[in-house]
Amino acid sequence: MPARFNFFLLPAFSLHAFSSAIEVLTLANEVTGRNAYGWQVVSGDGQPVVSSCGITISSAVGLQSERDRNRLSPAAPVAIVCGGRSLPRHDNQLHAWLRECRNRRTRLVGIGGGTLVLARAGVAEGRRCAVHWEQFPLFLEEFPGVIATQAAFEKDGELYTCSGADASFDTFLDLVRRDYGAAVVNRICERAVACRVRSVGDRQRFPPSSRVRFNHRAVIEVIDQMEAHIGDPKSIEGLVAGTGVTRRQIERLFKCELGRSPSRYYMELRLERAHLLLRSSSLPVIEIAIACGFVAASHFSKVYRAMYGCAPHQTRLLSRGAGQEVLLQRGVGAGIV
Repeated sequence: MPARFNFFLLPAFSLHAFSSAIEVLTLANEVTGRNAYGWQVVSGDGQPVVSSCGITISSAVGLQSERDRNRLSPAAPVAIVCGGRSLPRHDNQLHAWLRECRNRRTRLVGIGGGTLVLARAGVAEGRRCAVHWEQFPLFLEEFPGVIATQAAFEKDGELYTCSGADASFDTFLDLVRRDYGAAVVNRICERAVACRVRSVGDRQRFPPSSRVRFNHRAVIEVIDQMEAHIGDPKSIEGLVAGTGVTRRQIERLFKCELGRSPSRYYMELRLERAHLLLRSSSLPVIEIAIACGFVAASHFSKVYRAMYGCAPHQTRLLSRGAGQEVLLQRGVGAGIV
């Protein structure tokens, strides 16, 4: 009997992430020569779901019907919540379904914004979860009991989480590998022309230089330390300790590979975190400044304006659509990404 998967699609889900997961399961069936995996799409009301790119996917069943069916089945299907970059709404019925699946020791998978749903349902508490870097700051604030990482994907017991997009392909390859071994995965990758497969815990994204990932592990180690100490910035000497290189060497490597000093890169990381919090949370600006390692609000505002072309509170106005016309008339906001 094939292993079954229920894909619950959130509104504005990532079609890329969803199709990547389905493609792995499809190729697994081809490679093994058997019906190893089966799947269906579930939605809250059984109606089609529109993806973030506007393509609509039909649903096979509504959530309540699937919950009723699962109660009568000896084994529940793997439950996948597939989202995108947008923040999902609260859904009590969805949360209840995920807790039912957890209680039956069913595998749970969160893709993109689906990981936030798992956390809200209470099934990720104390677990390692991969969170998309854009959602990471808000996730840290909302779910302090979850061990959030900026990995491509994570596995903690029967809980899988991934940041979305290509990471979905890697996640489902890992699921297949645990069921059928590395040889099947290798053949899937050959058919998919997949040149690089990430493992659990691998980085979600790299700095804007492909050479870094291959040539200078010390640079990646320092960046890892920077990302782990956004709210309590460390000195460059402290970041370099244990990497096997000197401060002078790391300064040269950053300049060569990234075109900026370690201090500048660190500042940009902290400001990026603040920018994301301003756009996605309701935290006061001063609390965001402190959470990103800035002691003085005036200094935070000054360096933020230098990078994004507007004051922090103006970013918040733009993200909410309020005052956008006024700001644009003033020529503010051109530097916001």
